[in-house]
Amino acid sequence: QLQLVESGGGLVQPGGSLRLSCAVSGFTLGYYAIGWFRQAPGKEREGVSCISSSGGNTNYADSVKGRFTISRDNAKNTVYLHMNSLKPEDTAVYYCAADTTVVAGCRYNGMNYWGKGTLVTVSS
Repeated sequence: QLQLVESGGGLVQPGGSLRLSCAVSGFTLGYYAIGWFRQAPGKEREGVSCISSSGGNTNYADSVKGRFTISRDNAKNTVYLHMNSLKPEDTAVYYCAADTTVVAGCRYNGMNYWGKGTLVTVSS
């Protein structure tokens, strides 16, 4: 059974850093693109970053460019989201998702398997 499990969320002060992990099981991570999404209270879910199956292509939302970095370790079946210079507006539940149909690159609108999310709160 294909599963994605997020971890690493928590409470952090503005300007701080967190690393989120997305551990996958039930499939070979190296075949699929992975994305990170977030949903803040009262807002729609938005794509934050995605990475192609090879790791050669990445994409970032304008709001996180230069602060967040996505990476993957296919041998460990894990994808990471390194978040630096966190702001209160980054507060949200963060989800990882897998796209098992994309052939190349990554895209936000093709994810078909989702984790349950991890909460990130940025507050002093």
